[in-house]
Amino acid sequence: MRNLNYQLKQLCRRNRDGSRSTQVGRERILTLVANDLHQLGFRGLQAKSLKPKHVEALTKHWLTSSVSAGTIKNRMSAVRWWAEKIDKRNVVARENVYYGIPERKTGRRSPVPKLDDSALRRIPNPMVRMSLRLQAAFGLRREEAIKIRPAMADRGDCLWLKSTWTKGGRSRTVPIVSPDQRVVLDEAKSMAGLGSLIPSEGNYVRQLRRYEHQTAQSGFSKLHGLRHAYAHGRYRELTGWLCPAAGGCRSAELSPSKKSRDQAARLIISQELGHSRIAVTRIYLD
Repeated sequence: MRNLNYQLKQLCRRNRDGSRSTQVGRERILTLVANDLHQLGFRGLQAKSLKPKHVEALTKHWLTSSVSAGTIKNRMSAVRWWAEKIDKRNVVARENVYYGIPERKTGRRSPVPKLDDSALRRIPNPMVRMSLRLQAAFGLRREEAIKIRPAMADRGDCLWLKSTWTKGGRSRTVPIVSPDQRVVLDEAKSMAGLGSLIPSEGNYVRQLRRYEHQTAQSGFSKLHGLRHAYAHGRYRELTGWLCPAAGGCRSAELSPSKKSRDQAARLIISQELGHSRIAVTRIYLD
């Protein structure tokens, strides 16, 4: 028996968390994980040697091996348990989306919120309304659309997002490619002046609570769907056809030349949405 397999088995037997069936399932998954790491070229590993590169190699291998999203998530739970027991929680990202692991397929598409004038009029606070419009126009996250300073962000042909506004602290740019985007950004600048979309008498936490309360009271739900809608639109602009989530062909059905355009578009969209991995676009586009 290889060292890693043996040590993980011993780790499981020293830490009997959960029911008997949970323990058995965890040990079985970690045996599979150890075998996969060996096959991926990580030889002579010790249980305490787990590093981010090992987790990334595993998830990439599973995603390209047609393993279902549910199965990958179960395996990730076991890997996080392993990391916790060796006191290396930070080795594994807290959210599966970091690795591009898609949501479980339920047979339904995530609904895209209807963000027309009549819907927006139900939102009392003008800055919350503007944050929603920026989310839709530029695919921003909620936090980004609240913290943004529109005058600082406007770089003419693109929207620049400062690292302190973004998830993960990574600055990025989003291109301004349509008149509608320019209109929204100019109106946001007029409203905010040199500041952000947080009232001068408030702070981010208070404005976030206002955002949550007013959107809920106005009947908005699944607002992350605004980023999905942005990704769908950009995919069509970049490729000339619909993405799979909007009724288009899946990658396996595309010609070689179209596959190349598909991959190039996914890379661009991944960067515009603030992700570092092209695989994350599966959540938005497939």
